[in-house]
Amino acid sequence: MQRHPCQPRLHWREKVEKIGLTFHTPPEGPYWDESACYELTAAEVDALETAAHALHYLCIEAAESVIRNHWWQRLGIPELAVPAILRSWERDDFSLYGRFDLSYDPDSKSGPKLLEYNADTPTALIEAAVAQWFWLQDTHTGADQFNSIHERLIEAWRRFAGSVSCRPTLRVGDVPSADTQCRPTTSIHFSSVKEHIEDEQTVLYLRDTCEQAGVKTKPVFIEDIGWDEKQSCFVDLDNERITHCFKLYPWEWLWHEEFGPHLAREPVLFIEPTWKMLLSNKGLLPILWELFPGHPNLLPAYEDAAPLGPHFVRKPKLSREGANVAWFEGGVAVEETDGDYGEEGHVFQAAAPVPEFDGNRPIFGVWIVDHEPAGLGIREDTRRITGNLSRFVPHYFR
Repeated sequence: MQRHPCQPRLHWREKVEKIGLTFHTPPEGPYWDESACYELTAAEVDALETAAHALHYLCIEAAESVIRNHWWQRLGIPELAVPAILRSWERDDFSLYGRFDLSYDPDSKSGPKLLEYNADTPTALIEAAVAQWFWLQDTHTGADQFNSIHERLIEAWRRFAGSVSCRPTLRVGDVPSADTQCRPTTSIHFSSVKEHIEDEQTVLYLRDTCEQAGVKTKPVFIEDIGWDEKQSCFVDLDNERITHCFKLYPWEWLWHEEFGPHLAREPVLFIEPTWKMLLSNKGLLPILWELFPGHPNLLPAYEDAAPLGPHFVRKPKLSREGANVAWFEGGVAVEETDGDYGEEGHVFQAAAPVPEFDGNRPIFGVWIVDHEPAGLGIREDTRRITGNLSRFVPHYFR
């Protein structure tokens, strides 16, 4: 593995904006960064792909253990959500994607290590699937890239459309009526919060892959989803019934919305499904280590810090984008990030071996699409903790 300085492409801003990466340069500094790139070997790519495949199915096994042992409190799962999770799990509801964040230092000979699984609302998708692919075509003719994300997303939507009828399904609490005011729809709604450019562009990109698979789509912001009490269904601003919905919005937030109690009646088939609450929770990390101690792709993790001694990383169970993470050395927090998480409890994980290139520390985001590894995105930072503003740097291998 090598990190190379690069000359950014001429008119690179216009090129990435054209494919939807409009948030490339926030006020705090560059996010999309073409001034460097990572060169990997084919063996290193294979190691990352193999690790992600193994970890995904370890997480599935761990989720099964949570269900079997009723470990809901260990993950902070609200009681209201449990029946919906169980039904979603039993139905094997469709899961589109997720992203593993892995540490990997080939020189350490220890293999990729799981930092966390962004299994519900992962971002950095346009960067990984599209922007770095076009960068590769413009700059490294003849090289390859661990990246079949775009094609795999389209195929996943095709499989979903073939296995699920995009028509309203009566569920518990629905009232069938010939003169229903909640008009059925043959489309999948795509939802995110308003005025969040990264989320909006990510959802727009995913809508495009869905449309390319031949499935009709329709946008609706989370804030504009309404509940029709008379007909027991969610509706959009056109009073059209929402039956299938991709939501770039965390499940734990959905349950606390005003309409949260209605989710238990399952009037909508959501993507990601309810059972993904089990995988997107860092509370799963100690459970994984408990079930598979010494696994080569896992770091020791516990529900208290004592077994790790004075050197460890503390993480909130539900934090996103590196928020409220603290790195401890000698029992003292030497680096810590701000945020609004932590009330749900913490987990404690051994510090991972992270390579360093001229002060830059890369983290490897391996994408899972329809249960299989599909590509890689690399984020780097000079800090120990990768956060929302850590730079995305493209990669290639030969």
